[in-house]
Amino acid sequence: MTTLASNVTKEAFETMSPLERSVHYNTNRYRSPGSEGWSRSVAPGDPDRYLMVSADCHVVEPPNLWVERIDEKYRHRLPRLEVDKDGVKWSITEGHHPMKLRDLKMEGEDLERSKVGKSDPAERLADHARDGLDAEVIFPNRGLSMWATPDALFSQAQCAVYNDWCYETFGAHFDRIAPLACVNTGDIDSAIGEIERTAKLGFRGLSLPCKPIWGAGGSSDANYNDREYDRLWACIQDTKMPFTFHVSTGKDPRGAKGNGGAIINYVVHSLAPTAEPIVVLCSSGILDRFPGLRFASIEAGIGWVPWMLRAMDEAYEHHHFWVFPKLSMLPSEFYRKHGSASFQEDPPGIDLMREYNLSDNFMWANDYPHHEGSWPHSQQAIERHMGKLNDDERAKVLGLNAARLFGFDVAKLLAYRTADAGGK
Repeated sequence: MTTLASNVTKEAFETMSPLERSVHYNTNRYRSPGSEGWSRSVAPGDPDRYLMVSADCHVVEPPNLWVERIDEKYRHRLPRLEVDKDGVKWSITEGHHPMKLRDLKMEGEDLERSKVGKSDPAERLADHARDGLDAEVIFPNRGLSMWATPDALFSQAQCAVYNDWCYETFGAHFDRIAPLACVNTGDIDSAIGEIERTAKLGFRGLSLPCKPIWGAGGSSDANYNDREYDRLWACIQDTKMPFTFHVSTGKDPRGAKGNGGAIINYVVHSLAPTAEPIVVLCSSGILDRFPGLRFASIEAGIGWVPWMLRAMDEAYEHHHFWVFPKLSMLPSEFYRKHGSASFQEDPPGIDLMREYNLSDNFMWANDYPHHEGSWPHSQQAIERHMGKLNDDERAKVLGLNAARLFGFDVAKLLAYRTADAGGK
Protein backbone atom coordinates (compact mmCIF):
# COMPACT_ATOMS: atom_id res chain seq x y z
CA MET A 1 0.00 0.00 0.00
CA THR A 2 1.45 3.39 -1.01
CA THR A 3 1.52 5.97 1.77
CA LEU A 4 1.42 9.69 1.12
CA ALA A 5 2.25 12.61 3.38
CA SER A 6 0.29 12.91 6.62
CA ASN A 7 -0.23 9.11 6.61
CA VAL A 8 -2.94 9.30 3.95
CA THR A 9 -3.02 6.20 1.78
CA LYS A 10 -3.07 6.39 -1.97
CA GLU A 11 -6.50 4.74 -2.01
CA ALA A 12 -7.92 7.29 0.43
CA PHE A 13 -6.31 10.16 -1.45
CA GLU A 14 -7.96 9.10 -4.71
CA THR A 15 -11.40 9.40 -3.12
CA MET A 16 -10.80 12.97 -1.91
CA SER A 17 -12.54 15.97 -3.44
CA PRO A 18 -10.36 18.70 -4.99
CA LEU A 19 -10.82 20.81 -1.86
CA GLU A 20 -9.76 17.94 0.42
CA ARG A 21 -6.71 17.31 -1.75
CA SER A 22 -5.77 20.99 -1.48
CA VAL A 23 -5.97 20.81 2.30
CA HIS A 24 -3.90 17.58 2.27
CA TYR A 25 -1.15 19.06 0.13
CA ASN A 26 -1.04 22.28 2.17
CA THR A 27 -0.97 20.62 5.59
CA ASN A 28 2.81 20.91 5.77
CA ARG A 29 2.49 24.70 5.54
CA TYR A 30 0.86 24.84 8.98
CA ARG A 31 3.52 22.82 10.83
CA SER A 32 5.80 24.71 13.20
CA PRO A 33 7.96 23.88 16.21
CA GLY A 34 7.35 27.42 17.48
CA SER A 35 9.95 30.05 18.33
CA GLU A 36 10.79 29.31 21.94
CA GLY A 37 14.13 30.85 22.83
CA TRP A 38 14.07 33.39 19.98
CA SER A 39 14.59 37.00 21.06
CA ARG A 40 11.98 38.15 18.56
CA SER A 41 9.23 36.53 16.55
CA VAL A 42 8.19 36.55 12.91
CA ALA A 43 4.49 36.64 13.75
CA PRO A 44 2.48 39.02 11.55
CA GLY A 45 1.30 41.96 13.60
CA ASP A 46 4.00 41.68 16.24
CA PRO A 47 5.47 45.21 16.32
CA ASP A 48 8.81 43.85 17.58
CA ARG A 49 9.20 41.13 14.97
CA TYR A 50 12.36 40.84 12.92
CA LEU A 51 12.66 43.14 9.94
CA MET A 52 11.27 41.05 7.08
CA VAL A 53 12.17 41.83 3.48
CA SER A 54 11.22 39.33 0.80
CA ALA A 55 14.02 39.32 -1.77
CA ASP A 56 11.78 37.63 -4.33
CA CYS A 57 8.12 38.43 -5.00
CA HIS A 58 6.22 38.57 -8.27
CA VAL A 59 3.59 40.79 -9.82
CA VAL A 60 0.83 39.50 -12.09
CA GLU A 61 0.94 41.94 -14.99
CA PRO A 62 -2.19 43.02 -16.91
CA PRO A 63 -2.79 40.45 -19.68
CA ASN A 64 -2.74 43.06 -22.45
CA LEU A 65 0.24 45.02 -21.17
CA TRP A 66 2.63 44.28 -24.02
CA VAL A 67 -0.03 44.07 -26.74
CA GLU A 68 -1.18 47.59 -25.96
CA ARG A 69 2.22 49.21 -25.47
CA ILE A 70 4.88 47.53 -27.59
CA ASP A 71 5.95 48.79 -31.01
CA GLU A 72 3.56 47.43 -33.61
CA LYS A 73 6.36 45.69 -35.51
CA TYR A 74 6.78 43.28 -32.58
CA ARG A 75 3.13 42.70 -31.73
CA HIS A 76 2.65 39.54 -33.78
CA ARG A 77 5.62 37.90 -32.02
CA LEU A 78 4.35 38.30 -28.46
CA PRO A 79 3.40 35.25 -26.37
CA ARG A 80 -0.11 34.09 -27.23
CA LEU A 81 -2.72 31.38 -26.80
CA GLU A 82 -3.54 29.05 -29.73
CA VAL A 83 -6.15 26.32 -30.03
CA ASP A 84 -5.40 23.32 -32.27
CA LYS A 85 -7.81 21.33 -34.44
CA ASP A 86 -8.66 19.07 -31.49
CA GLY A 87 -9.59 22.00 -29.27
CA VAL A 88 -6.43 21.74 -27.16
CA LYS A 89 -5.06 25.05 -25.88
CA TRP A 90 -1.37 25.83 -26.24
CA SER A 91 0.78 28.62 -24.87
CA ILE A 92 3.08 29.86 -27.64
CA THR A 93 6.21 31.84 -26.79
CA GLU A 94 8.94 32.50 -29.34
CA GLY A 95 11.79 30.89 -27.40
CA HIS A 96 9.84 28.17 -25.55
CA HIS A 97 8.55 24.84 -26.64
CA PRO A 98 4.75 25.05 -27.06
CA MET A 99 3.16 24.31 -23.71
CA LYS A 100 -0.12 22.45 -23.41
CA LEU A 101 -2.49 24.25 -21.07
CA ARG A 102 -4.30 22.02 -18.63
CA ASP A 103 -7.63 22.84 -17.07
CA LEU A 104 -6.45 22.69 -13.46
CA LYS A 105 -9.11 22.68 -10.76
CA MET A 106 -7.70 24.53 -7.77
CA GLU A 107 -9.41 24.74 -4.41
CA GLY A 108 -8.71 26.24 -1.00
CA GLU A 109 -5.36 27.94 -0.54
CA ASP A 110 -4.14 26.83 -3.95
CA LEU A 111 -7.00 28.79 -5.53
CA GLU A 112 -6.36 31.78 -3.27
CA ARG A 113 -2.70 31.94 -4.30
CA SER A 114 -3.69 31.84 -7.95
CA LYS A 115 -5.83 34.98 -7.52
CA VAL A 116 -3.48 37.29 -5.60
CA GLY A 117 -0.31 39.10 -6.64
CA LYS A 118 -2.02 41.81 -8.65
CA SER A 119 -0.55 45.24 -9.21
CA ASP A 120 -2.63 47.34 -6.81
CA PRO A 121 -0.16 48.60 -4.17
CA ALA A 122 -2.77 48.70 -1.40
CA GLU A 123 -3.78 45.08 -2.06
CA ARG A 124 -0.16 43.95 -2.06
CA LEU A 125 0.59 45.76 1.20
CA ALA A 126 -2.48 44.16 2.79
CA ASP A 127 -1.37 40.72 1.63
CA HIS A 128 2.13 41.34 2.96
CA ALA A 129 0.74 42.43 6.32
CA ARG A 130 -0.86 38.97 6.58
CA ASP A 131 2.61 37.47 6.19
CA GLY A 132 4.60 39.93 8.29
CA LEU A 133 6.53 41.57 5.42
CA ASP A 134 7.98 45.06 5.68
CA ALA A 135 9.19 45.34 2.09
CA GLU A 136 9.43 43.34 -1.13
CA VAL A 137 11.61 43.07 -4.21
CA ILE A 138 9.46 42.37 -7.28
CA PHE A 139 10.17 40.30 -10.38
CA PRO A 140 7.88 39.70 -13.36
CA ASN A 141 5.36 36.88 -13.65
CA ARG A 142 4.19 36.62 -17.25
CA GLY A 143 7.14 38.85 -17.99
CA LEU A 144 9.68 36.15 -17.20
CA SER A 145 9.16 35.18 -20.83
CA MET A 146 10.46 38.59 -21.97
CA TRP A 147 13.91 37.03 -22.30
CA ALA A 148 12.63 33.94 -24.15
CA THR A 149 13.94 34.92 -27.58
CA PRO A 150 17.38 35.11 -29.18
CA ASP A 151 16.34 38.51 -30.61
CA ALA A 152 17.86 40.91 -28.08
CA LEU A 153 16.10 44.01 -29.40
CA PHE A 154 12.68 42.33 -29.32
CA SER A 155 13.38 41.29 -25.75
CA GLN A 156 14.61 44.78 -24.85
CA ALA A 157 11.42 46.30 -26.22
CA GLN A 158 9.38 44.03 -23.93
CA CYS A 159 11.58 44.92 -20.97
CA ALA A 160 11.12 48.64 -21.60
CA VAL A 161 7.33 48.23 -21.64
CA TYR A 162 7.47 46.33 -18.34
CA ASN A 163 9.82 48.84 -16.72
CA ASP A 164 7.64 51.80 -17.71
CA TRP A 165 4.56 50.07 -16.33
CA CYS A 166 6.33 49.24 -13.06
CA TYR A 167 7.40 52.83 -12.62
CA GLU A 168 3.88 54.11 -13.29
CA THR A 169 2.33 51.51 -10.97
CA PHE A 170 4.78 51.37 -8.07
CA GLY A 171 6.97 54.47 -8.40
CA ALA A 172 5.28 56.20 -5.48
CA HIS A 173 5.95 53.13 -3.30
CA PHE A 174 9.55 52.30 -4.22
CA ASP A 175 10.50 52.73 -0.56
CA ARG A 176 8.88 49.36 0.25
CA ILE A 177 7.59 47.92 -3.04
CA ALA A 178 10.64 47.62 -5.28
CA PRO A 179 10.36 46.13 -8.77
CA LEU A 180 13.73 45.59 -10.40
CA ALA A 181 14.34 46.99 -13.87
CA CYS A 182 14.48 44.19 -16.43
CA VAL A 183 17.22 44.36 -19.07
CA ASN A 184 18.22 42.15 -21.97
CA THR A 185 22.01 41.88 -22.23
CA GLY A 186 22.24 40.26 -25.66
CA ASP A 187 22.72 43.70 -27.21
CA ILE A 188 25.12 45.66 -25.01
CA ASP A 189 24.37 49.12 -26.38
CA SER A 190 20.62 48.86 -25.80
CA ALA A 191 21.25 47.26 -22.42
CA ILE A 192 23.39 50.19 -21.31
CA GLY A 193 20.73 52.60 -22.52
CA GLU A 194 18.00 50.85 -20.53
CA ILE A 195 20.18 50.60 -17.41
CA GLU A 196 20.94 54.31 -17.48
CA ARG A 197 17.29 55.18 -18.15
CA THR A 198 15.89 53.11 -15.30
CA ALA A 199 18.60 54.27 -12.89
CA LYS A 200 17.37 57.84 -13.41
CA LEU A 201 13.83 56.68 -12.63
CA GLY A 202 14.94 55.45 -9.22
CA PHE A 203 14.82 51.66 -9.61
CA ARG A 204 16.64 49.88 -6.78
CA GLY A 205 18.29 47.23 -8.92
CA LEU A 206 18.38 45.24 -12.15
CA SER A 207 17.18 41.86 -13.31
CA LEU A 208 19.46 40.40 -15.99
CA PRO A 209 19.04 37.07 -17.81
CA CYS A 210 21.18 34.12 -16.71
CA LYS A 211 22.79 34.10 -20.16
CA PRO A 212 23.07 37.00 -22.61
CA ILE A 213 21.82 34.87 -25.53
CA TRP A 214 18.67 32.82 -24.94
CA GLY A 215 18.90 29.09 -25.54
CA ALA A 216 20.83 25.96 -24.72
CA GLY A 217 24.03 27.74 -25.68
CA GLY A 218 27.49 26.75 -26.76
CA SER A 219 31.06 27.90 -26.22
CA SER A 220 30.86 30.20 -29.24
CA ASP A 221 27.92 32.18 -27.83
CA ALA A 222 28.54 35.50 -26.13
CA ASN A 223 28.81 35.20 -22.37
CA TYR A 224 29.38 37.53 -19.45
CA ASN A 225 33.10 36.74 -19.20
CA ASP A 226 33.75 38.22 -22.67
CA ARG A 227 35.77 41.43 -22.33
CA GLU A 228 33.18 43.17 -24.51
CA TYR A 229 30.91 43.07 -21.46
CA ASP A 230 33.28 45.28 -19.50
CA ARG A 231 31.28 48.21 -20.92
CA LEU A 232 28.16 46.79 -19.28
CA TRP A 233 29.85 46.19 -15.92
CA ALA A 234 31.30 49.70 -15.95
CA CYS A 235 27.84 51.13 -16.56
CA ILE A 236 26.25 49.09 -13.76
CA GLN A 237 29.05 50.00 -11.36
CA ASP A 238 28.52 53.68 -12.13
CA THR A 239 24.80 53.42 -11.28
CA LYS A 240 25.61 51.63 -7.98
CA MET A 241 22.61 49.36 -8.58
CA PRO A 242 22.82 45.68 -7.61
CA PHE A 243 21.88 43.18 -10.30
CA THR A 244 20.20 39.80 -10.13
CA PHE A 245 19.76 36.59 -12.09
CA HIS A 246 16.33 35.03 -11.71
CA VAL A 247 15.76 31.35 -12.46
CA SER A 248 14.48 30.35 -15.90
CA THR A 249 15.76 33.43 -17.71
CA GLY A 250 18.52 31.85 -19.80
CA LYS A 251 17.01 28.81 -21.51
CA ASP A 252 13.73 26.97 -21.80
CA PRO A 253 13.17 25.40 -18.37
CA ARG A 254 11.07 22.63 -19.93
CA GLY A 255 13.93 20.55 -21.23
CA ALA A 256 12.57 17.16 -20.21
CA LYS A 257 9.28 15.40 -20.80
CA GLY A 258 7.62 12.22 -19.65
CA ASN A 259 7.42 10.74 -16.17
CA GLY A 260 8.84 13.03 -13.53
CA GLY A 261 9.27 15.81 -16.07
CA ALA A 262 7.96 18.52 -13.75
CA ILE A 263 10.58 17.67 -11.13
CA ILE A 264 13.40 17.17 -13.64
CA ASN A 265 12.67 20.49 -15.28
CA TYR A 266 12.44 22.37 -11.99
CA VAL A 267 15.72 21.05 -10.58
CA VAL A 268 17.90 20.62 -13.67
CA HIS A 269 16.61 23.05 -16.27
CA SER A 270 15.32 25.89 -14.07
CA LEU A 271 17.33 26.05 -10.84
CA ALA A 272 20.74 24.69 -11.86
CA PRO A 273 21.51 27.07 -14.79
CA THR A 274 21.34 30.03 -12.41
CA ALA A 275 24.75 29.00 -11.05
CA GLU A 276 26.56 29.76 -14.32
CA PRO A 277 26.53 33.57 -14.21
CA ILE A 278 27.53 33.48 -10.54
CA VAL A 279 30.58 31.31 -11.31
CA VAL A 280 31.39 33.53 -14.29
CA LEU A 281 31.50 36.63 -12.12
CA CYS A 282 33.60 35.03 -9.38
CA SER A 283 36.17 33.30 -11.57
CA SER A 284 36.84 35.48 -14.62
CA GLY A 285 38.45 38.61 -13.19
CA ILE A 286 35.36 40.80 -13.60
CA LEU A 287 35.24 41.61 -9.90
CA ASP A 288 38.91 42.58 -9.84
CA ARG A 289 38.22 45.08 -12.63
CA PHE A 290 34.89 46.27 -11.21
CA PRO A 291 35.03 45.98 -7.43
CA GLY A 292 31.81 47.95 -6.93
CA LEU A 293 29.54 45.27 -8.43
CA ARG A 294 26.99 43.50 -6.22
CA PHE A 295 24.83 40.66 -7.47
CA ALA A 296 22.42 37.90 -6.42
CA SER A 297 20.86 34.71 -7.70
CA ILE A 298 17.10 34.71 -7.21
CA GLU A 299 14.79 31.78 -6.45
CA ALA A 300 17.50 29.20 -7.07
CA GLY A 301 17.94 28.31 -3.40
CA ILE A 302 21.11 28.30 -1.31
CA GLY A 303 22.00 24.66 -0.65
CA TRP A 304 24.23 24.59 -3.72
CA VAL A 305 26.21 27.70 -2.75
CA PRO A 306 28.63 26.02 -0.29
CA TRP A 307 29.30 23.29 -2.86
CA MET A 308 29.86 25.94 -5.55
CA LEU A 309 32.32 27.85 -3.39
CA ARG A 310 34.41 24.76 -2.76
CA ALA A 311 34.20 23.62 -6.39
CA MET A 312 35.38 27.02 -7.65
CA ASP A 313 38.28 27.13 -5.20
CA GLU A 314 39.26 23.54 -5.98
CA ALA A 315 39.37 24.34 -9.70
CA TYR A 316 41.41 27.48 -9.09
CA GLU A 317 43.87 25.79 -6.74
CA HIS A 318 44.33 22.44 -8.49
CA HIS A 319 43.96 23.58 -12.11
CA HIS A 320 45.88 26.84 -11.60
CA PHE A 321 48.06 26.18 -14.66
CA TRP A 322 44.92 26.39 -16.87
CA VAL A 323 43.22 29.28 -15.11
CA PHE A 324 43.53 32.81 -16.50
CA PRO A 325 43.51 35.52 -15.39
CA LYS A 326 45.06 35.06 -11.99
CA LEU A 327 42.79 36.51 -9.33
CA SER A 328 43.48 38.76 -6.37
CA MET A 329 41.53 36.39 -4.09
CA LEU A 330 39.86 33.01 -4.26
CA PRO A 331 36.56 32.76 -6.16
CA SER A 332 34.79 31.94 -2.89
CA GLU A 333 36.12 35.15 -1.36
CA PHE A 334 34.78 37.15 -4.30
CA TYR A 335 31.39 35.58 -3.71
CA ARG A 336 31.31 36.38 -0.01
CA LYS A 337 32.27 39.99 -0.76
CA HIS A 338 30.00 40.62 -3.76
CA GLY A 339 27.34 37.89 -4.01
CA SER A 340 24.00 36.96 -2.49
CA ALA A 341 21.31 34.33 -3.00
CA SER A 342 17.61 34.21 -2.22
CA PHE A 343 15.73 31.14 -1.00
CA GLN A 344 12.31 30.13 0.26
CA GLU A 345 12.78 26.94 2.30
CA ASP A 346 16.22 25.39 1.99
CA PRO A 347 17.29 23.42 5.10
CA PRO A 348 20.64 22.23 3.66
CA GLY A 349 21.65 25.81 2.93
CA ILE A 350 20.67 26.97 6.39
CA ASP A 351 22.52 24.03 7.95
CA LEU A 352 25.74 24.95 6.12
CA MET A 353 25.47 28.73 6.33
CA ARG A 354 27.52 29.24 9.48
CA GLU A 355 30.16 26.66 8.57
CA TYR A 356 30.80 28.37 5.23
CA ASN A 357 30.59 31.94 6.60
CA LEU A 358 27.58 32.95 4.50
CA SER A 359 25.35 34.74 7.00
CA ASP A 360 25.89 38.02 5.14
CA ASN A 361 25.00 36.50 1.76
CA PHE A 362 21.69 34.70 2.12
CA MET A 363 18.31 36.43 1.77
CA TRP A 364 14.95 34.94 2.67
CA ALA A 365 11.95 35.34 0.34
CA ASN A 366 8.32 34.22 0.44
CA ASP A 367 8.02 34.16 -3.40
CA TYR A 368 4.56 35.75 -3.17
CA PRO A 369 2.23 34.73 -4.76
CA HIS A 370 3.80 31.64 -6.35
CA HIS A 371 2.76 28.21 -5.15
CA GLU A 372 6.31 27.13 -4.27
CA GLY A 373 6.52 30.09 -1.89
CA SER A 374 5.48 30.29 1.75
CA TRP A 375 2.79 33.01 1.61
CA PRO A 376 0.63 33.33 3.72
CA HIS A 377 2.33 30.95 6.20
CA SER A 378 5.86 32.33 6.23
CA GLN A 379 5.92 32.39 10.03
CA GLN A 380 5.60 28.61 10.18
CA ALA A 381 8.11 28.07 7.36
CA ILE A 382 10.70 30.29 9.03
CA GLU A 383 10.19 28.63 12.41
CA ARG A 384 10.61 25.20 10.83
CA HIS A 385 13.97 25.99 9.29
CA MET A 386 15.69 28.81 11.18
CA GLY A 387 15.68 27.52 14.75
CA LYS A 388 19.38 26.65 14.56
CA LEU A 389 20.38 30.23 13.74
CA ASN A 390 21.34 32.74 16.38
CA ASP A 391 19.59 36.09 16.66
CA ASP A 392 22.14 37.99 14.58
CA GLU A 393 22.11 35.42 11.78
CA ARG A 394 18.32 35.27 11.71
CA ALA A 395 18.00 39.05 11.56
CA LYS A 396 20.42 39.26 8.62
CA VAL A 397 18.79 36.49 6.60
CA LEU A 398 15.21 37.65 7.19
CA GLY A 399 15.68 41.25 6.17
CA LEU A 400 18.89 43.10 6.92
CA ASN A 401 20.89 41.52 4.09
CA ALA A 402 18.24 42.35 1.49
CA ALA A 403 17.79 45.85 2.90
CA ARG A 404 21.53 46.44 2.55
CA LEU A 405 21.78 45.02 -0.96
CA PHE A 406 18.77 46.85 -2.37
CA GLY A 407 19.16 50.04 -0.38
CA PHE A 408 16.01 50.02 1.75
CA ASP A 409 15.86 52.53 4.61
CA VAL A 410 15.45 50.26 7.66
CA ALA A 411 14.32 53.06 9.98
CA LYS A 412 11.67 54.09 7.47
CA LEU A 413 10.41 50.53 7.09
CA LEU A 414 10.09 50.16 10.85
CA ALA A 415 8.29 53.50 11.04
CA TYR A 416 5.70 52.16 8.59
CA ARG A 417 4.82 49.51 11.17
CA THR A 418 3.78 52.18 13.64
CA ALA A 419 1.90 54.14 11.00
CA ASP A 420 0.11 51.04 9.68
CA ALA A 421 -0.84 49.93 13.18
CA GLY A 422 -2.19 53.38 13.93
CA GLY A 423 -4.43 53.25 10.90
CA LYS A 424 -6.18 50.08 12.02
